[in-house]
Amino acid sequence: MTLAEWCVFGALLLYLSTIAAIKWIRFRRFDNARPRDPAFFDDALAQRALGAHQNGIETFPFFAFAVLLAEYRDSPQRLIDELAALFLIVRLAYVLTYLGNRPTLRSILWTIGFAINLGIFFMPALKRFLPV
Repeated sequence: MTLAEWCVFGALLLYLSTIAAIKWIRFRRFDNARPRDPAFFDDALAQRALGAHQNGIETFPFFAFAVLLAEYRDSPQRLIDELAALFLIVRLAYVLTYLGNRPTLRSILWTIGFAINLGIFFMPALKRFLPV
């Protein structure tokens, strides 16, 4: 497996761990019979964790597809790996700023992550201009 493919797996684990962590921290209040109970997410930190989790679900398909498309179309693997690792780092920072209630920085990081995804996605179209 390539580094980029491991980063896809890492992105999956990141968005799953975002919500799992808040459920683990507040396990006495979490009712597994009602996992989507809005009352569980009544405090600010739990709401932000849920928001970060949901955003992870929203961004994951595009990232995974972009990586697989770039690899399938024989784009430079080293560049795919570097951008995928950078995306994962940006997503981790995004989650931390989401949990830390830093909305402006969070939006900047989201935009950077989206730009990285676009770069990976359009890499096959631009590969003749890229270093080997």
